[in-house]
Amino acid sequence: MKPRSKRYAWMAGTALLVLLGAYWLWTPDQDLPSLEARYLAAPGDLVELDGMRLHLRDSGPKNAPAVIMVHGFGGSLHSWEPWARALSSNHRVIRFDLPGCGLTAPDPSGDYTDARSMQLLIALMDRLGIARASIVGHSIGGRIAWTFAATHPERVDKLVLVAPDGFASPGFEYGRAPEVPFSAELMRFVLPKPLLRMSLEPAYGNPTFLSDDLTTRYHDLMLAPGSRDALLARMRQTTLVDPIPLLQRIQAPTLLVWGEADAMIPYANSGDYLKAIPHAKRVSLPGVGHLPQEEAADESIAAVRDFLK
Repeated sequence: MKPRSKRYAWMAGTALLVLLGAYWLWTPDQDLPSLEARYLAAPGDLVELDGMRLHLRDSGPKNAPAVIMVHGFGGSLHSWEPWARALSSNHRVIRFDLPGCGLTAPDPSGDYTDARSMQLLIALMDRLGIARASIVGHSIGGRIAWTFAATHPERVDKLVLVAPDGFASPGFEYGRAPEVPFSAELMRFVLPKPLLRMSLEPAYGNPTFLSDDLTTRYHDLMLAPGSRDALLARMRQTTLVDPIPLLQRIQAPTLLVWGEADAMIPYANSGDYLKAIPHAKRVSLPGVGHLPQEEAADESIAAVRDFLK
């Protein structure tokens, strides 16, 4: 074979390998009816709210004190299942998927800022006839929750923050949207389940807690139509502000729930919240990671239940 022919053969072989690799790794959206068959508890859990289709679950006595739960980045209302079961005997527990997460459709407005999330939270409370509620938020849901408590104190009874986001970390600056890395952009096209599992494992103090079923749920719901585009849009539109002036305005009694082995938002940040929030206390969970409501459900909900009494 001539050198040029060898080169062309090598190029053709390389191109074929790249195409085969792309075909193997390419991860299309899943069919929405199939996802709803697996993860929708009742058709009535899909409601029209402020121009969009919202997925929620509303459990417990309707005349009981209300608790509203806001999940974190890439999560869904299913993350709160153990806590919701434990609280529903004495509270009205409302969980919902943020726009473009779980089974909630992407926001037609394309707005994924915290201001839009709080607008939807008020619309949800008004629709359900809830004047005041205790707000529970995890990670970015925690940031939404404490910002809501600071800016709408008349709507908040108590505040539970589970490893909340808000203080700047590497890659984030106050007043400036972050640069979304190219590897994250690739998520729109390439998200095989083993790769997602690798990215989820550091969220748990004990990585073996991440079962195949749990990984499958996260993977399935991230493949809902439009979900990955919505997650990337939320990343691009996240502009942090100095949290301390807002945190100091919070009037609601506040409970911080934090795993000491949190590799996503460091446990040390809990001290900053304790200093800034006037009526805050902390529950620390040794050996637990970023998702205590999943990984240490019984231990963490005991403190939350006592706090909400």
